[in-house]
Amino acid sequence: MLLHHYRFQPDETLFDAAAFREALACDSQPVALFKLALKTIRERLDERFRAGADVRDLVYGRAWCLDRLLEIAWERFEWPDDNVALLAVGGYGRGELHPYSDIDLLLLLGTDDDTPYRESLTGFITLLWDIGLEVGQSVRSLNDCEREAQSDITVITNLLETRTLAGPETLRSAMRERLSTHHMWSSAAFFEGKWQEQIARHYKHNNSEYHLEPNLKSAPGGLRDIQMIGWVAKRHFGPLRYEDVVAQGFMNDAELRILSQGQAFLWQVRYALHMIAGRAEDRMLFDHQRALAKLFGYTDTPQRLAVEQFMKAYYRHVTALAGLNDMLLQHFDEVILHAGEALEVKPINARFESRGGYIQLRHPNVFLRRPGALLELFLLMAQHPEIEGVRADTIRQIRDHRHLIDDAFRDDLRHQSLFMELLRSGGDVPTQLTRMNRYGVLGKYLPEFGEAVGLMQHDLFHIYTVDAHTLRLLSFLQRFREERDTDEYTVAIDVIQKLPKLELLWIAGLYHDIGKGRGGDHSELGAIDAAEFCRRHALSSWDTQLVAWLVEHHLLMSKTAQKRDISDPDVIHAFARTVRDETHLDYLYVLTVADISATNPTLWNGWRASLMRQLYTETRRVLRRGLDNTVDRQGWVSETREEALGLLRTVGADVTRVTELWQTFGEDYFLQYTPSEIVWQTQGILAHHDDHLPLVLVSAPSEDMTEGGTKLFIHTRSADDLFAATAAAIEQLGLSIHDARIATSSDDWTLNTFILLDDDDDAIRDPARLETIRRHLVEELDDPDDYPQIVSRHTPRQLKHFRVPVEVIIEQDPANARTSLELIAPDRPGLLARVGRIFMEQNIALSTAKIATLGERVEDVFFITDKHGRPLTDPEAQARLRARLYEVLDV
Repeated sequence: MLLHHYRFQPDETLFDAAAFREALACDSQPVALFKLALKTIRERLDERFRAGADVRDLVYGRAWCLDRLLEIAWERFEWPDDNVALLAVGGYGRGELHPYSDIDLLLLLGTDDDTPYRESLTGFITLLWDIGLEVGQSVRSLNDCEREAQSDITVITNLLETRTLAGPETLRSAMRERLSTHHMWSSAAFFEGKWQEQIARHYKHNNSEYHLEPNLKSAPGGLRDIQMIGWVAKRHFGPLRYEDVVAQGFMNDAELRILSQGQAFLWQVRYALHMIAGRAEDRMLFDHQRALAKLFGYTDTPQRLAVEQFMKAYYRHVTALAGLNDMLLQHFDEVILHAGEALEVKPINARFESRGGYIQLRHPNVFLRRPGALLELFLLMAQHPEIEGVRADTIRQIRDHRHLIDDAFRDDLRHQSLFMELLRSGGDVPTQLTRMNRYGVLGKYLPEFGEAVGLMQHDLFHIYTVDAHTLRLLSFLQRFREERDTDEYTVAIDVIQKLPKLELLWIAGLYHDIGKGRGGDHSELGAIDAAEFCRRHALSSWDTQLVAWLVEHHLLMSKTAQKRDISDPDVIHAFARTVRDETHLDYLYVLTVADISATNPTLWNGWRASLMRQLYTETRRVLRRGLDNTVDRQGWVSETREEALGLLRTVGADVTRVTELWQTFGEDYFLQYTPSEIVWQTQGILAHHDDHLPLVLVSAPSEDMTEGGTKLFIHTRSADDLFAATAAAIEQLGLSIHDARIATSSDDWTLNTFILLDDDDDAIRDPARLETIRRHLVEELDDPDDYPQIVSRHTPRQLKHFRVPVEVIIEQDPANARTSLELIAPDRPGLLARVGRIFMEQNIALSTAKIATLGERVEDVFFITDKHGRPLTDPEAQARLRARLYEVLDV
């Protein structure tokens, strides 16, 4: 189906069939001539592409050239009669060929007996292979086509799009008659089959247009969605011309224009992708995205990388196409296939009614007479959860009238009140905001949000565009409201029920990332926008302050939990001073958990959940005690010791031996660990009698615990390079370190604790695997003179395409008499082991480490001292350490 007035004009300058025939007649090497012709055609088309030619001329032009070549190849063989024909099918049947697209052919026979044609068919196909064509061919009789198409929707779809290249056209006509809706696959059956096929295809791509490496053919909004519309229309209406598409009421001119522009864009990208990859490729891998951006003329700016600008254009096109695909197919189902069916109609108000469970306009001019109905519709759906969606004709009306949302519309108090009423409705607000975004209303009403549509960050951490991430965040908040029986978000589910005004949370969620892409601190920019929204919508000064504060500080809680030592009372107290009260803490907690979960499906895990729970609980305790109360470190230590000692007494421990052991530990030990952890470690040390072997304890969270990670405790004689060797040994097991607490007793024994997760970021619970971990570490660490060298592993493909500059930030932590070193670096196998070796070389002692892997980069924080336990204050020593880290890691 041609989507616009375009008509391809044959171009002899691409391929001169007459001259080629003459050359073949005079040459004894036909294969070489065919190969040369194919090479010349490709080079001429690629040259025209680079020169900016209309991509349709190139895609149809390649198919036209191949038509001519295949005709000539066909003529080289003897065909005994007119009962065989060569047909182009599929994409080639539509007359479309990209540089490395498969050439799908059907060798159609009028009879079931292929014996008279077998030799010529074999020779013909062999010639095509010899000249280097990627051919997908099938040999079928008319009966075969009828039988296979009857049982397989893929076959009938492929055979809908055919052209006769050689042989009698009557065979194709006979096939089309047998495959018509009079004999098989009625319009309704075909539509239902293709719709289910599309649902399954979209599911494979997580029902999202937004992927780091999207498939421009199969993902939602891709070329398959365009083709889907064509297939459905062809099956129902027959072959369509441009004029017929609109005349039949299947779509209007504006929709056809969106399809045409979207197809042209995707064709350009696909053509370039094939050209860059040198093969058939539909996945926009990181390998190619930068090259595509450069080829299309994008350049880096201070605000956005060229590749991010290019991908924004891509996402905007596929988002529009995906929405249009949904609407047109729903329209086809409602208005064409099920026209006249009796559906229950329930009036809602003077402007809207429910028809068959879907909302629709009661009069066609509602939006013109009352533009505010563009917002009212979504409010009604929030208030009436029984409404399943919007009727297709009303979606079309929304699309046709959304231009009415201008500055005057936005400044109208009635419209502001409607939007706030939606946010306060108590219904499924995120679903309605998502619908508003899908239909282009949300970005019109909130232009600042519209600027974020399709905005992406070229990294492995932020795997969604800003708008998609924002709406996912809101959907997680809704999930917290609705779920009661999950252990994954226990605290968030409990806390969100206590929030006094949910609308403040929706607003903060909408605006938390809206400042991205403008340069500057996106949190500060977003806070300004959020405050302006609140003032425009007449929120109180307290509500406005809270929303702006949440947006400005939406990263504070996750950064504190993941980068600071939250076992330190001073860290908790400083965080509590910023939060100020429990209301701010509650809002910030649920917003943070939703933000983490919506950023990347792999980011929220049991370990992060335990960190967030600990920070929330400890901060709430400080707030309830009062911010003016000073931190009582000594009291904390005494309380922890007494509780741990009480637990040890209940299990019959020798209190004298315990007290003697603890005298070597130091006070900080009792700040870092809970009483239960101290009991576990103390019992292990007292029961271990072989000083020649390290004590290695491994403990998993209990089966009923979803939070936390697997704990590893190592007690052995202190030795240089122990941390590096431990990190290397853990990596050999395919595990990752997420937290490390490194301590040395006064008699020079280590008290090292690590939190481990597997490749899926889950705690290791299997007893056999836990024992394997323990044995492996005992074997690797039993002899300091034999610590293994760092094992280099293959760097994953995706990581190779991101240049993450190493950044080393050294600051003092005077309250704890130590130095903080924050390391931002590309994620590479063996990274922690390398860092550990550098510390050893530079005579650095490690006390605590917070490990965070964010996509293609790590953001690790190490708390360090010199070998004598003093902060690293010497500028020269800092410079040497910094230089060595850059030298080893900046590769």
